[in-house]
Amino acid sequence: MTQKLKSKPKNIPYSNMSFATEPGAFVRFSRWCMIYQIFQFFKLNWKVMRIVIKGHS
Repeated sequence: MTQKLKSKPKNIPYSNMSFATEPGAFVRFSRWCMIYQIFQFFKLNWKVMRIVIKGHS
């Protein structure tokens, strides 16, 4: 019995798909981990509040 070789789908040069990148492990983690997202939310709010407080003093 011979096995058929599975060919990969070919990308068309200069199409939108040829410039697409696949996210790495850390990016996938940061998108789905709710604890990480909550931490980033408060981190960003802390930066904004520092700017606001400096502007009012």
